Parts: sequence; structure tokens; C-alpha cells
Amino acid sequence: MASKTLTFSVRPRGNPVKKLPEDTSLSSTGTSSDLYTQLASSSKTSIHRLRITKGSDGTFIPNSSSLPVSDTGLRDGSTIYVKDLGPQISWRLVFILEYLGPLLMHPLLYYLLTSPSNPPTFLRTLSCALIVLHFLKRELETLFIHRFSAATMPLFNLFKNSAHYWLLAGLNIAFFTYRPRSPAARPSNPWITWPSVAVYVIGEVGNLNTHLVLRGLRSSDESTERGIPKGFGFGVVTCPNYMFETLAWVGIMGVTWSWSSVLFAAVAVVQMGMWAKKREGRYRREFGGRYTKKRSVMLPGIW
Repeated sequence: MASKTLTFSVRPRGNPVKKLPEDTSLSSTGTSSDLYTQLASSSKTSIHRLRITKGSDGTFIPNSSSLPVSDTGLRDGSTIYVKDLGPQISWRLVFILEYLGPLLMHPLLYYLLTSPSNPPTFLRTLSCALIVLHFLKRELETLFIHRFSAATMPLFNLFKNSAHYWLLAGLNIAFFTYRPRSPAARPSNPWITWPSVAVYVIGEVGNLNTHLVLRGLRSSDESTERGIPKGFGFGVVTCPNYMFETLAWVGIMGVTWSWSSVLFAAVAVVQMGMWAKKREGRYRREFGGRYTKKRSVMLPGIW
């Protein structure tokens, strides 16, 4: 099919984009990525701050190099709305910064709260080691395994996400685990401690395996391709990574014996459950009959 030039009326939505043109033209063989690039260049705005929707029904048009603009439903003369999403920060950097909190706070508070009157104990040392290893694993996965469907998120999310990890997983758990007369100050019960460590290891290894499976579904961060994940855990729940993450924290709770660990884990489980439910819905919409519906999205028989 011969290409032709499509001209779209451009209107602002929400926060106005400075220097936004009133119209823009694009070849019918162009992609939605070309549309984003053209508008970003015209308005002198970062492409990651722009969100484009159709004027006819408000449908979001994703920034994708594999999505022809002709497949978005836009036609010559269509109106598009452009919204400024505000300051953005990369997903990868957000993950790195939020996990850095507990990774630094636990060794620091372990050291600062240790004294002749509050000597290190086996359970305190083991708690610190398990939590540091957990978040070190997360940092390494962020750098070398995770692939992100979106390049950036609003800058404000950095502070919201970091509060969860820096305060709840970092300051909260560290203080109540390493403080004088904490439950972890008592002698270890091997019948509880070592099974808890075993549960922790199973959770961490299972979580890592799930992330490797999910990584294999996409060829790159820029790719929008999706597949149906299969493998260990996926036949039981929608998101086995969240199931194994929960299992790892059950192991940590068995070592720290602290309500601070329970508090963080409870908040995390609720959030992960909400994400898992959304993912189950997305799988059902995208893959239809090819996808085997799950009764449980994260915890078998529970949620």
C-alpha cells in the first residue's frame, strides 16, 4: 500500500506542554514511536514526559516502534491529546535507589546498636545477613535481569516507593531487630532457625528462577512482545515471583522474631496481591483461550 501523509490536530490535556504544535503530520507507514519523537522534538520536551491519547475515545497510544500509526485507529484529520506527565525518572534507577535503603541501614544500625551491654547475637547477625543478601539480590536483578515495559515513571514515585523500603524494610526492621532486648537477642532455637533459613533459601531461589523466566519472554527493554510464562510455579499461581518473595519473608520472620518484619511483609503482600490480580486480568484479556485461568494469583488457595 502506498504511503500517504496523515495530519493530526494536536490538543493539550492537563498540564500544558510548552511549544506544543497545533497540528503534526506523519507518514501512514510511520509508527507511534515516530509520532512521539516528532512531538517531543517540536515541543522541546523529553519523550518520556509525553502521553498521547485519541481524541475520539480517549484511548492511550503507547510509544512503540512496532505499532504502525495506522493500527491505532488514527486517520487523517484525527485529533490527539498530549499530556505532560511531569518530571520522570527511570524505572531501573528507582529500583536501585529504593533497595539501597535497607541495604545500607541494616549493617549501619547493626553496628551502631552493638555495644558491650548489647552484644551481637547469632540471630541478630543471621537476620542482618539474610536481609542484606535479599536486597543485594534485588539490586543485581535490577541491573542484570529485569526488563521494564516502560522506560520511566513519575519522579514523585521515587519518594513513595523509597519510603516503603527505607522506612519499613530499613529503619523499622533494623531498629527493632538490633535494639537492646529485642527478640533476636535471645539464644537461637535450631528447630525454628534452620527450617526458617531453608524456607528463605527456597523463596529466594524460586523468586530468582521466576525472574529469569519472565526475562526470557522479552528480547529487550524496548520490546513490547509478551508471552505466556511457563515453568516452576506458574501452573499454580499467576505470579510465583510474589509467592516466593512471600516465602522468603516468612523465613526472615522466623529468624528475626520481630513484629517489624511481620508489618513490612504484610504491607508487601497486600501490594503484591493487588499487582498479581491485575496481571491475571491482563493475561486473560491478551491471550484469551490460550491462557489457562488461575484460581489463585499469588498464594495457592488463599489469594
